[in-house]
Amino acid sequence: MKKVTVESYPIVEVIWEDAVEEGGTGWNDLRDMMREAKKPCPIMHTVGYLVHQSENHIAVLSTIGGDECSTLEKIPNGFLRSITTLRDPTPSKGTKRI
Repeated sequence: MKKVTVESYPIVEVIWEDAVEEGGTGWNDLRDMMREAKKPCPIMHTVGYLVHQSENHIAVLSTIGGDECSTLEKIPNGFLRSITTLRDPTPSKGTKRI
């Protein structure tokens, strides 16, 4: 595998609406669940390296090292509110851009 050059990936701020699952294992109180059903889903803010973008989802890493990285956040396109580029990628020779 080619060495990753972090400069070849844009740094973005992603604002997205998260899905939520409420309730615990076993039976839940119906009134409590009906109250939860009316609450809006949380709006999340993610900042990181945009390492993948497709018609289905984007993928963001917050940290990239020589051979290691943070956990990968995959966000379905239907959840996206906005993507703002904070730093454009710097193309380098032989690096595939997304």
